[in-house]
Amino acid sequence: MPKEFRLPSLGENVSEATIGKILVKVGDIIHKGQTVLEIETDKAVAEIPVTFDGKIVEIHVKEGQKVKPGTLVFTLEETTVTTAPEPVSPPIQEKISLAEKIVVPPPLEKPVSMQAPPIPSVSSQRAKSEVPVLASPTVRRLARELGISLEEVPASDPSGKISAEDIMAYHKRKIEEVAVPVPESPTYTSPVKEAYIEEAKAIASDSWGNVVIEPMSTIRKKTAEQMMRSWAIPQVTHFDKANITQLEELREGWAKKIQSAGGRLSVLIFTLKVVAEALKKFPKFNSSIDLENAQIIYKKYYHIGIAVDTENGLLVPVVRDVDKKTIKQLSIEVPQIAEKARQRKLALEELQGATFTISNLGGLGGIGFTPIVNAPQVAILGMSRSSMEPVYQNGNFVPQLMLPLSLSYDHRVIDGADSARFLRWICDALENPWNMFIE
Repeated sequence: MPKEFRLPSLGENVSEATIGKILVKVGDIIHKGQTVLEIETDKAVAEIPVTFDGKIVEIHVKEGQKVKPGTLVFTLEETTVTTAPEPVSPPIQEKISLAEKIVVPPPLEKPVSMQAPPIPSVSSQRAKSEVPVLASPTVRRLARELGISLEEVPASDPSGKISAEDIMAYHKRKIEEVAVPVPESPTYTSPVKEAYIEEAKAIASDSWGNVVIEPMSTIRKKTAEQMMRSWAIPQVTHFDKANITQLEELREGWAKKIQSAGGRLSVLIFTLKVVAEALKKFPKFNSSIDLENAQIIYKKYYHIGIAVDTENGLLVPVVRDVDKKTIKQLSIEVPQIAEKARQRKLALEELQGATFTISNLGGLGGIGFTPIVNAPQVAILGMSRSSMEPVYQNGNFVPQLMLPLSLSYDHRVIDGADSARFLRWICDALENPWNMFIE
């Protein structure tokens, strides 16, 4: 009897997704729990497992198609085959930066040729045998993101299963093939990087000369849409500085112990804890506005989003119940969730439900910026790079480590005096960190 597999619910407020990759084909026998397709929605890529065994007799969707929860994806027929599912390779980094894998040589005195012998094709052999390409979903995604066809990649495993190492070896050979002589220039640019960047772009012209047209990624489009919604908020930014000299001493004293527990103790961790307490004392900052019903909704939970810069764009994973977690717990959780964001391994629910956001640019530099409120939230805290400054204390100027902070807020809910008190409370707490417990 035929069975229908439909796209399951994708989480709160997610009404549409894009089919990124179909990992099976008609005739395949699949098993309950096996990943059968990848979907993209908002800022996440999710792997969708099938919920029962069967043999695929019809595929009703296409890659790139927009779908909604409940959409018919596959029709299957029951099967009594008990073949165990293909073993899954150990997890690898989902997205490997080209810059991390390619060592760019320094400028050379004379141009040299880096022509490599052509890569032997294996696609014809596979086509003749009609054997499907064996690769885990993670490896398939790596190949897709590097623009590589799995059919062209030789497998080092006798079983024919392609590994991440096979992908990267093939990628390196392909790069060597397209490399061009290195120009004599103090501003040397890697031909490898340029060759692969241009693959996704189109060359065109305007009235003044040549231009390069690059399609917006899904994340960039979603970011643009969210920023347009957020920009409609009448927002103001308030600035202050926190003297974190004592906090830095505390951080350095506990850093090794936290590291031995698998975490990373940073100023952001302390700020998360302080902000959660500040939101309790200033509930307006942990609210949202309902203009239609002329009411303010105060949240009694403290889920804080942290902006993460990734190769795919800005992602804002959510750290839940910050007020209930210790500094040590946050030191372990935050680096893990940030790394998941960079690898696009976040589940949809890990991007939802934040009541406040922190954007930390301290690792990149700058003396201040104006973060944009992330609607429907009503405030966001920006952190810039801390630096030593002369501070007048007891009749003398002494060097102190100062942290610039910027608070943007929705002026429909929060007044200027409220913002000044809220940010000053955060500064005072960071300047007197002894009430925060590590354990």
